[in-house]
Amino acid sequence: MVGGLWAAALSARVFPDKLRRELGDKVHSGLVAAGRVTPAARVSGAMSRHTKDGGAGADVHLRQVTAEIALGTPTGLEAAVKRQLDRADAAYAKGDLRRAAASIQTVGKTLFDRRLHFDRLTSPLADDPEAFLRAWRQSAAVQAMAAPRGRREPAAANPSDRPVRLLMATYGNHGFIELIRRHFAEAENVELRFIDPTGKGDEVALMGGQLAMIEHALGGQQAYAEKVADWLQPHIDWADVVFIDWCAALATLFSMIDPGSTRIIVRLHSFEAFSLWPHLVDFSRVDDLVFVSDHLRDLAVAAVPGMIANGTRLHVVTNAMDLRGFYRDKKPDARFTLGVVGIKAVAKDPRWAVEVLRHLRRHDDRYRLVFYGTDLNADATPDTRRYWDQFLADIRDLERAGAVVRTGHVADMPSALVDVGVVLSSSVRESFHCGLVEGAASGAIPIVRDWPFFAGRPASAASLFPDNWVVRSPHEAADRIIGATNSDAQMQATGSAAAEHAISTWDWQIVKHDFDKLILGEDSVAGGNFQ
Repeated sequence: MVGGLWAAALSARVFPDKLRRELGDKVHSGLVAAGRVTPAARVSGAMSRHTKDGGAGADVHLRQVTAEIALGTPTGLEAAVKRQLDRADAAYAKGDLRRAAASIQTVGKTLFDRRLHFDRLTSPLADDPEAFLRAWRQSAAVQAMAAPRGRREPAAANPSDRPVRLLMATYGNHGFIELIRRHFAEAENVELRFIDPTGKGDEVALMGGQLAMIEHALGGQQAYAEKVADWLQPHIDWADVVFIDWCAALATLFSMIDPGSTRIIVRLHSFEAFSLWPHLVDFSRVDDLVFVSDHLRDLAVAAVPGMIANGTRLHVVTNAMDLRGFYRDKKPDARFTLGVVGIKAVAKDPRWAVEVLRHLRRHDDRYRLVFYGTDLNADATPDTRRYWDQFLADIRDLERAGAVVRTGHVADMPSALVDVGVVLSSSVRESFHCGLVEGAASGAIPIVRDWPFFAGRPASAASLFPDNWVVRSPHEAADRIIGATNSDAQMQATGSAAAEHAISTWDWQIVKHDFDKLILGEDSVAGGNFQ
C-alpha cells in the first residue's frame, strides 16, 4: 500500500528530476531499512521509469536495486543491470570508453556483490549462471571487453639444455602456494623467481586500477598498460613459465601483456568464481588454468565460458597439503568429540553442525562439538550479523553445558585434532575443504555435508569424496556418526581407513608429481638433473 502510493506520487510529472530522485532515494532507503522489499522495489521502478534523464535514471535504478540486496536477491536486478549495460553499450558505440568502462564496473560491483554470493547460504550465480548473467553476456560493451586479444606466437616447450625459468606470482596470500614454492626452489632443474607486490605502493596501485583494466580491454588506457608492462614485461621475458596464484587482479594484469613464447599458468581457487575478476582476464593469453576440484571447474566455466573459448587447457590439481604429520593417536574421549575447522564465513554454516549435535545428544549426551578458528566477522554486512546472531542463539545453552566449545585461532592444528574423533564439513560450498581433509588425515571420521551449491550435479562433494564420507542431512550425519563411534575399536578402524585414503590421495608427496607434470612436463621430475 505504502509503496504503491509513493510509486504513484513519484510518477507525477510535476516533479523535476532532481527532486524526484532526492525524494525517491529517501523513501526507498527508509523502506529498505524497514525490511519492506516489495514496496521499495515499486518506488525504485517508478522513480527510474519517470526520470527524464536516462543516464541518471539508470544510475538511480541500479543504486537502489543494489540497496535492496540487503533484503535478498532483488526482483528488479536483471532489469536494472540491463538498463545500465545499455548505457555502457551506447557509450562504447560513441567511442566514450571511460563512460562505458564505468558502467561495466558499476554493474560488476552489483552482480558480484558479496551479499549475493558469500554472506548467505545460497547464490543466484551458483543456482543458474546463465540466467543470472544473461544481461551481462548480451551487452556489446561487455563482449568487446572480453574479446580475445591473442598472442603473437604459441608458448615454447621448456628448454632441455638449462634449468626451467619459473616465475611464481601471488598477492599477499601465501598459504596455498608455499609448499609448491619451496618444492621448486629446491629443484636442481628449476631457476625460481617469486614476486609479491604487497607493500610496494606503485605496484599495488596498478593492481587497484580495475576501472583502467576495463577501459584498456575496451581499447583505451594505453598509458596505464605501459606502466603495467614496465613492471611485468621483464619478468615475462625472463621466464619460461609463469605461475600466477589466484585468478584475480594480478592475473588480469599479466593477461594485458602479450606473453610471446612464455607459458602462462593461472590457478583459480574459489572466491574468484563469484567475482568480476575472471571476466577481466584475457584467457587467450593463458595456456593452462588450474582448479582444485572438478565441481569448481564446472561452476567457473559455466560462469565464464571464455575460459575455454581459445584453447586454454583446464587442469584439476589438488591443493598442496602436508598431511602425514596430522596422523597421531587420539585421546580417549575423542570418540565423542566432533570438530569443525573454520567458521569465519557464512558458507561454513556452523548451524548445520549444531543440528547434527542435537540429534546425537538425543542418543548420548556425551557428544560435544568443538569449533576451531576465528569467529565470523558479524559486522561485515547485515546478512552476516543476522546469521551470527542466530548461531549464537543456537549454541547459547549448549555452550553453558560444555557441549559446544569455540577455541578461536589455533596455531597447531595437528596437536588440536588429537581431541577430535569426528571431523565435520558443514559448509554449503567448498572448493575442496582442506580443514576437513586434514581432519581425516588425523584419523578423525570425516562426515561431509553434500554441499548444496553443487549437490546433484555431475561433480560435487559426492564425486570428490568416498561414498561413506558424504551425507545429505543432519539426521543422516548423526546416524553415520553413531554407527562409526559405537565402540573405540570401530572408531579407530573407521578413522584409520579415512586417514589412509586422505594421505594416499591428497598428501603433498602424491600431489607434487601433478605440479611437476603441469610446470615441467609429463616426464619431468623436479629435483632431477636436466638433460
